[in-house]
Amino acid sequence: MTLYPKFSKHVEYQRDGKVVVMEQKLLQQTNRLIVNAEVCTACGICVEACPEEAIKLGLVGAVRRGAVGYGAPIDVDEMKCSYCGVCPTMCPFSALTLTIDGEERYPILEKEGFPEYDQVSVIDDEKCIRCTICEEVCPRDAIVRSVDLFEGSAKGGKARQEGIKSKVNFKVDMEKCTACGICGSLCPAITVKRKAYTAETGKVEAVSDAKTGLPWDEAKCDACKVCVEACPEECITVEREMISDKLEGKVTIDNELCCTCTWCSRNCPTEAITVEKNFQGEIEVFPEKCPSGCSTCVEVCPANAIYLPTPPKAAEMHGQQEAKIAINRDFCIYCGACVNACPGEDIIVLQRNGIRVKGKETDLFNKIKDKLFTKRTSKVREEVAPGQVAVKMMEKA
Repeated sequence: MTLYPKFSKHVEYQRDGKVVVMEQKLLQQTNRLIVNAEVCTACGICVEACPEEAIKLGLVGAVRRGAVGYGAPIDVDEMKCSYCGVCPTMCPFSALTLTIDGEERYPILEKEGFPEYDQVSVIDDEKCIRCTICEEVCPRDAIVRSVDLFEGSAKGGKARQEGIKSKVNFKVDMEKCTACGICGSLCPAITVKRKAYTAETGKVEAVSDAKTGLPWDEAKCDACKVCVEACPEECITVEREMISDKLEGKVTIDNELCCTCTWCSRNCPTEAITVEKNFQGEIEVFPEKCPSGCSTCVEVCPANAIYLPTPPKAAEMHGQQEAKIAINRDFCIYCGACVNACPGEDIIVLQRNGIRVKGKETDLFNKIKDKLFTKRTSKVREEVAPGQVAVKMMEKA
């Protein structure tokens, strides 16, 4: 006799990497909570958001750095989980997905009982010049650049002349033209044909085109103006009229991948990008406590906000200790991944104090927000259970 519910947990390898699947089989329904272990940053927000306390931090630093090949950055108890949809709703990295009978659904949102992130990350198409800066600096591959590749960046790409939309105006003054044929011998876009010449006229004349003077194929012309320079009679004019001064295409932001770090908006040369961080807060580091040779926080930071500072000259130190790590707060998203991964005690201190959401802020959400706003710091990494670690919580500021 089959008893319900039935629970299981297993690992799958999909196109985008390893996923851990928690499954609950009911009599008439199958719920699956899926953790993308490649995307998960172990920020711990799902841990604090889970109303059933079914999620624990895994071996964050070891997993994210590839030091261990088992487990995931977080560990979900498939039997304690209520499959409500709170954790995927709160995950700022879209690393969690809930499916009900194979369809992605979130009961907590369907019942209008929970808010969502009020994410602001947009590109003004009018201001955007289709450059490559935002795509290059984005740490989460969230920039979608739907622009053709050209010969400058890709072998076999389109010719550079096709990059800018323009119109070439070509004209030959036939009163000056001697039908010498030099232009036609240089350029495949120009055709020089001569009329039948006889002793009766004693003249050599070109077959003319009513519109351009000499027959001309615009598709073959790149407005190089070699014909203009080579014409001995100076009877050719070539002008390139710009129709559009930017590349064709569109650059957008995939909000599911965007972590609101502001790398793109702060570096956009035309200020075409607007990004508002999902979280606000304060973060402080005490690099003098860092263990030598450790760069775990640098490697796990999903926003590339933590770095190893360039060592100052010895003459500039004046007895000060060289900082081992530093944080550019302009890019910090206050996710907490660094705190969770740090192997030392009280090295990184995080205090969130703001969160952008839209929708009804329910009692459940306010309880979660209270947890998220609790000050926390790094703790010596000791397993509290196989594959699980804890974070040191502090008093609220």
